[in-house]
Amino acid sequence: MITLPPQAVGLLVLGLVAGVLSGMFGIGGGVVIVPILTTFFGFALQSAIGTSLGALLMPVAILAVIEYYRAGKLKIAVAAPVAAGLVVGGWIGAQIAFGLPVDTLRVLYGFFLLFASWRFAEPRKWLAELRGGRLPAAAAEPSRGVSLWVLLALGFGAGIISGLFGVGGGIVIVPALVGLLRFDQKEAVATSLGALLLPVGLPAVITYYNNGAFDIATAAVVAVGLVFGAFGGARITLSLPSTTVKRLYGVFLLLVGLRFIFGG
Repeated sequence: MITLPPQAVGLLVLGLVAGVLSGMFGIGGGVVIVPILTTFFGFALQSAIGTSLGALLMPVAILAVIEYYRAGKLKIAVAAPVAAGLVVGGWIGAQIAFGLPVDTLRVLYGFFLLFASWRFAEPRKWLAELRGGRLPAAAAEPSRGVSLWVLLALGFGAGIISGLFGVGGGIVIVPALVGLLRFDQKEAVATSLGALLLPVGLPAVITYYNNGAFDIATAAVVAVGLVFGAFGGARITLSLPSTTVKRLYGVFLLLVGLRFIFGG
């Protein structure tokens, strides 16, 4: 029997917030869960990563994926091989995490968050808009067919990031689908969430569990919040432009990333 942690309400709110961002951007939510668990709930970094992966192991995005599927945005044929790559990559990422000193892992995670911050905030576009101009728009290109091996490799790379840093892998999948494979943003988000829907992180979670870095009670409470938050995030993405939210999120990641690098 699982006993609810004393900070269950706070963890539920964390899950809701992470779920909204997950549903909006297809990122899994771990990029929020891990820094909040370490900063406000006193988790060691590896325990936060293992617990985040445990929360994401459950089909927390099911309501969001259904919403995207109904809107015709989910590409199942793409999501399936990406998910297969995630399984293997996640296990390898977890092995790497336990082979590195904690301080090294913390700094690496900080730089990872800075990269994510840049992707979300889009500072060059932001600065151009503040100056009253805009960057030249890239020529629109339709999404193109891609080989099975490329999709497996994408999932594998995203899985390593997932197992190493406790995120869902969407922070790699979505930019790759949009930037390299010319997917529409909403299609990329939907397909990323579809790939993450299955328990692709199970090998990584087992690794963290075997090393005593997995709090199942915390993961369960966060997962409940993720389910409903992700549904709300999907509804927002399908109905509203999300540029401002993305940029605010990018600023948040910048601050957290700097804390991991310089805060010790």
